[in-house]
Amino acid sequence: MSDLDGFCQNAFSDLNSLNQQVFKANYAVRGALAILADEIQDDLLENPSSYPFSEIVYANIGNPQQMGQSPITFVRQVLSLCQYPTLLDHAEEKWFQNLFPTDVVQRSKMLLKESGSLGAYSASQGIPLVRRHVADFIRARDGFDCEPSDIYLTSGASHAARLIMTLIIARPTDGVMVPAPQYPLYGAQIDLMSGSMVSYSLSEENNWDIDFDQFKKSFDEASKKGINVRLCVVINPGNPTGACISENSMEKVLRFAKAKGIVLLADEVYQNNIYQNKFHSFRRKLGELREKEPDNHWDQVSLISVNSVSKGQFGECGQRGGYLDVVNIPEPAKDQILKLATIDICPPVAGQLLVDMLVNPPKPGDPSYDLFIKEVDEIHEALRLQCRQLYEGTKRMKRVSCLEPHGAMYLHPSVSLPEKLITTAKAQKIQPDEFYAIELLKRSGICVVPGSGFGQPEGDYHIRITFLAKGTEYIERFVKAHNEIMDLYE
Repeated sequence: MSDLDGFCQNAFSDLNSLNQQVFKANYAVRGALAILADEIQDDLLENPSSYPFSEIVYANIGNPQQMGQSPITFVRQVLSLCQYPTLLDHAEEKWFQNLFPTDVVQRSKMLLKESGSLGAYSASQGIPLVRRHVADFIRARDGFDCEPSDIYLTSGASHAARLIMTLIIARPTDGVMVPAPQYPLYGAQIDLMSGSMVSYSLSEENNWDIDFDQFKKSFDEASKKGINVRLCVVINPGNPTGACISENSMEKVLRFAKAKGIVLLADEVYQNNIYQNKFHSFRRKLGELREKEPDNHWDQVSLISVNSVSKGQFGECGQRGGYLDVVNIPEPAKDQILKLATIDICPPVAGQLLVDMLVNPPKPGDPSYDLFIKEVDEIHEALRLQCRQLYEGTKRMKRVSCLEPHGAMYLHPSVSLPEKLITTAKAQKIQPDEFYAIELLKRSGICVVPGSGFGQPEGDYHIRITFLAKGTEYIERFVKAHNEIMDLYE
């Protein structure tokens, strides 16, 4: 008998032999509630009368176009010609000219010339022309210099964050400061890299701004445990809170980073989702401090900022386009960021072209400008209205308090859960806010994310819900189901 006739169990036969950091990692936004929502949606397709609602409202994730947000015409026109360039052979025909304005044709030809084809690999750092346009955009936005060599195009902001954390987290005692409540991507990535997460609290009493005394305390306590904090994540506007970090807090964090030698990672993907005041980037604040205090070692503060085409008025989540921009990173370290990008080959080329249109949109006088601005303004106003409608709805909900968000696309209301509900949930070994979210889903068809998935402390109950759904019917379902749950367990 040959020694090749038998068999030996492989790695998948023993789960304990697999990477346990993957089992430890948790991404609540697409966790158990989202899976249950999909199962209910399947049930509704087979038996529409099986639940007291006709469809699931996926208010658990910031996915604008899934919730009915229309694509920007200019964006899809350019992508259409780039995806099927043979159409350009008909540029002199009337039907073509009715569909594609001249600036769309010019942009498509320019991008095709630079990329060669959407089906071809690009440079690992991204298409050079697009990186130049990103640098121009940042320079115009912030008023300080930015070089294309500081720009890395990525497969969305999540990919950008992963690149940086992969490089910085080198050992289990390497710490990453993350806001609480936090976007679960960061905790999951830290777990995958076997690093140490150091949570710092945001102050609900102060519109979810950074509680700087607690921020310093978190750092000090981590240091006493032997954790070497190397990176600090700031999310502005916030996810899940929808709050904007004050300029005063920005300055405090930058000064702390300088004093302690901490790299800053600024997640600024919601910079175009601002409903009050204007967006102020960490890059701009760093430039202002460097200009104000030229001899105060501001050139030693390393800052990485990330942006994406997934949010804002584009809402092109599925296209996977984004970028990271680095400040005060030594060239040898930048080489290693490029190496990591090279291992991934390149970001999706269609996503890179979307980044170009994000940072270099039609300008006044261009044929597409008026429609572009009209669509962008309409989407922004619709989101602002939907935010307000949902916020007003929370005022009719028992045991709920909610701050009005200044940005992003979420509300993060506090829910004072009845003791009977908490006891019932714990008896079933379920987090109370998750138990509540399951009840809400089964009664209303609305899928939300429990606050425990964002790293909030025991006994502090919140949910995150997007305001991307159109109309007010789902809000009435939300209010009714919530109040029924409160009445049942009070």
